[in-house]
Amino acid sequence: MDTRARTAEETRERILSAACGAIAEVGFEKIRMKMVAERAGVSTALLHYHFDTREKLFTEAMTHSFATSALGLDDDVTTPSAVVLARIVHSLLPTDPELRQDWRLWQELWVRSLRDEKTRVFAVDLYAELHAWVGGAIERGVASGEFRPVDVGRLGTLVLALSDGYGIRLMLGDPTVTVNDVLAAIWRPVAEELGLSPEFPEI
Repeated sequence: MDTRARTAEETRERILSAACGAIAEVGFEKIRMKMVAERAGVSTALLHYHFDTREKLFTEAMTHSFATSALGLDDDVTTPSAVVLARIVHSLLPTDPELRQDWRLWQELWVRSLRDEKTRVFAVDLYAELHAWVGGAIERGVASGEFRPVDVGRLGTLVLALSDGYGIRLMLGDPTVTVNDVLAAIWRPVAEELGLSPEFPEI
């Protein structure tokens, strides 16, 4: 990649990171392109060069958020599949400030999907990527003999459904629910199907 292309890519990444933060903080409906440009340290004209509409910026920001969350969690082929899957489950929940920001973006996506057909289709596609991510970790464990053979699609759907349900309660600050409780509650049925220890692995 030459210098100009690298600079353009770095600028794009900076804009997307700024957009994620701004949307999570004030919500999509209140976001303004100028606000994102100021956060990214670029001109509004340069922002529009990369993203000509708010809608395009929003969908790209969501994709960026997912890609950043997934980065490196399953790169090491020597890591046990149970640990890889546990890391993914952990990353699907609002367990730290960055993941709480991701969750705010997802909540914006859910709300907007109810009112906008293009956003709904995008959300369905993004969930398919999440499902494939979880399913890939399960398939890896089954293929290596670490996991008992299972219906990968159904178990992946269960993981996402439990993560969404418990994640909302964590986002609400429900005092009856802790991160450790949630991780244990999600892991128990998954571990039972896969023939693993019910204890959430060290990640």
